[in-house]
Amino acid sequence: MKATPHRRISLLKFPAFFLLLLLSGWASGQAVRVTGRVEIRSNEAHKGKPSDASGVVVWLTPVGNSLPPSAKPDPSSPHLRLVQKNKHFEPHVLVVPVGASVEFPNRDPFFHNVFSLFEGKRFDLGLYEAGTTRDVHFDKPGISYIFCNIHAEMSAVVIALDTPYYAISGPRGELSIANVPSGRYQLRVWSEVSLPDELKEMTREVTISGTSASLGTLQIAETQLAHVHKNKYGRDYDRPAPSSPAYEQR
Repeated sequence: MKATPHRRISLLKFPAFFLLLLLSGWASGQAVRVTGRVEIRSNEAHKGKPSDASGVVVWLTPVGNSLPPSAKPDPSSPHLRLVQKNKHFEPHVLVVPVGASVEFPNRDPFFHNVFSLFEGKRFDLGLYEAGTTRDVHFDKPGISYIFCNIHAEMSAVVIALDTPYYAISGPRGELSIANVPSGRYQLRVWSEVSLPDELKEMTREVTISGTSASLGTLQIAETQLAHVHKNKYGRDYDRPAPSSPAYEQR
């Protein structure tokens, strides 16, 4: 008779235990690591030379259903910076969530004038000196090409996304996106070495499922010519004049 209560408790716990296992399995099935690889196909001018496959951005946007609140990118993420140092932007490619603000600190011993007038977010931060910073609010999805109105060699790209499921390719072109729920997504690709129309043709729908998923190899044609741009007035850059206070701060 004493064994009956023990048996009854075990039977009550038995289905709950399996329910927990089922729920755990279902939840783990939703968290998928998506992998892939980028391969750059060189143009004739660079044929035979190894192409750098790093810096390619790949992102997945849910089809039909919007992102759950827990998956939406946090626009208040701290330390989003595009640093000006040694007449370069660091990093060269920066991915941010829509609604985020990005700092543009000047860590060079001379003036800069950061601007973007092409696609994405359009802004002009004006002339500002060493040790100071400016902020830009990226309030909508888009790709912003960023330059300095003083130093023609400076360029960077900020990509504002409304999805947290993205990756930036490494030196060997490797891609990895963690914790992607199973479902249908639109895959999009951005690369600095290819033309926008050709990248748009790479957009397609993919289905993610299972404990892992692969995007395969994404082949990108290297067709983009050297980035030649005008200053913010639409004119050629002036020849550097180091003695000018607009270029150098003593």
